[in-house]
Amino acid sequence: MQLPEIKDTNLLKRETTNPYVPVDLSPMDMAYFPNDFPVQKMNGTATGVPRARVIYSRPHRQGRQIFGNIVKWGEPWRLGANEATEIQFFQPVTIQKKRIDKGTYLLYAIPYEDHWTIVLNSNLYTWGLKFDLSKDVARFDVPATTKNQMAEYFTMEFEERAGAVDLIMAWENREARLPIQF
Repeated sequence: MQLPEIKDTNLLKRETTNPYVPVDLSPMDMAYFPNDFPVQKMNGTATGVPRARVIYSRPHRQGRQIFGNIVKWGEPWRLGANEATEIQFFQPVTIQKKRIDKGTYLLYAIPYEDHWTIVLNSNLYTWGLKFDLSKDVARFDVPATTKNQMAEYFTMEFEERAGAVDLIMAWENREARLPIQF
């Protein structure tokens, strides 16, 4: 059986300025906790490994309405573009009273207007959102808020707060936070 060819509309065609590979309009990004861990490690002020990191592709609005249009309410979303988003915990964590083992997980969301369901899944190394529900490890409902400012680029970052950290997921004027305890 031949698999269908996947067309990626985020890739630009080869140009004379970059004849090697197509340029991706949604570049891959990585967020660490602690946030400046790679810089700390290079400066010798951090040792060992970070506590967590997330790897995702960072799409941008380009004037489009995102939520309810590009990202459909009530449907799974890969939390970015291109490859599936991954989160890695370098030690066991607790999220909403559930213990999550150290490891790497596919991370996706099912957004609703007032909350998002955040899912950790063990079906790694996939493009897009080829998830297998039988490999869901945990699901968490978190509030979604409407912000006064607009975020052009989808952004994921960790924010420390009183003995824990929030994984912030923000795009357009929407924000959701996944609380993580180490």
